[in-house]
Amino acid sequence: MSDSHQQPAHSPGTGEGPDPTAGSSLLLCGALLPDGRSVDVRLGGGRIEAVGTAGSLAAHGASRVDLNGFLLLPAPVEPHAHSDTALTAFSAEGPVSYAVEEVQRRATEAALLQLGHGATALRSHVRIDEVSGLDPLEAVLQTRRSLRGLTELAVVAVPRLLTGVAGADGLAMLRDAVKMGASVVGGCPDLDADPAGYAEAVLELAAEHGCAVDLHTDAADPARLARLAAMSGGLRPGVVIGPCGGLSRLPRETAARAAGQLASAGVAVTCLPQGGCGMTDRQSVAPVRLLRSAGVRIAAGSGALRDVSNPVGRGDPLEAAYLLASQAGLRPEDAYAAVSTVARETMGLPEVRVEAGFPAELLAVRGERIAGVLSLAYSRIVIHRGRVVARTSAVREYCDSAAAVALDLPRQGRAESGRTDPG
Repeated sequence: MSDSHQQPAHSPGTGEGPDPTAGSSLLLCGALLPDGRSVDVRLGGGRIEAVGTAGSLAAHGASRVDLNGFLLLPAPVEPHAHSDTALTAFSAEGPVSYAVEEVQRRATEAALLQLGHGATALRSHVRIDEVSGLDPLEAVLQTRRSLRGLTELAVVAVPRLLTGVAGADGLAMLRDAVKMGASVVGGCPDLDADPAGYAEAVLELAAEHGCAVDLHTDAADPARLARLAAMSGGLRPGVVIGPCGGLSRLPRETAARAAGQLASAGVAVTCLPQGGCGMTDRQSVAPVRLLRSAGVRIAAGSGALRDVSNPVGRGDPLEAAYLLASQAGLRPEDAYAAVSTVARETMGLPEVRVEAGFPAELLAVRGERIAGVLSLAYSRIVIHRGRVVARTSAVREYCDSAAAVALDLPRQGRAESGRTDPG
């Protein structure tokens, strides 16, 4: 059984409401770190103030959270979400509505689901086209504003066409999207009649406005990929492509050469271990180990969250890491980095470590090692800007068993008082 609770949204430091981190402090007691240390961690002002051995830090009026039995990690993020299409797989009321209020409702629910899994920031790709116009983008931007203080949401504007006569409207719409507040420009070059021209248009607009770039591509054409790498080199604040499943279908030497070109250009790749998304035709996963060996930064995202391209998508970063470890052969620590440290870097977010001075973006998961929490990540406590913003508690109970008692097997259950174990 599980139960998840989120606190009400507030708007920190934007002129739209009080900053929930101002003046607040929190003491995390007895947390376990991946290196085996048991520590206390004091948080204040949205940052980590101090880290000491368990029992060594005074609360100084701070609220206390007992993390005995929990592994404390930098919080994961979601680098590849689709908030406008999330939760549309089972529409019982006819065609899916893309009215602003409906998209906002779905996007908010999806963001909170992902927050409950531990993602304190997410990057959402939102389609803009001649059918829905900019309404879905406006809806997700409203979601971003309403969730300030709970999670950070960056919006990627994704036009359909950008070249030729038909692409003129798409380019104008993309410019409008940036003016509205889209902080990243993206799209699907593979779907345009002139993929290179499409990518060039996106890169030029991004350079003009100082935006990051995040492009959907299957990466099955090595010549096209080489052209993209050549155009992307040196662009700041950075270029990300994904899910790049087509690279895994190329001859190894060809894929390795393409990976080297991406690494030289500083282009990062977001793979989707759980499968593709509605903007790519194939479901294959990028060759993660080959890309890493070439020096490409690899982040992992979830992609579709219960839409027509994946009706059972979970939007869980820890599941993406689990799949990287179980299917791509990454060490659990490297797999977790792909959804946390590396993913944060590709999204332009500040680095997080469980050390004094770093942002208090943390995830506590019941368990002792990263491999264990990737396998059985049931109970989670999510900390954003120094406060607990989501908590999921799992209770597992068995009927009386002489075998379990004789072997003294670990179990999560209910205390003698009848209260539920918070973890």
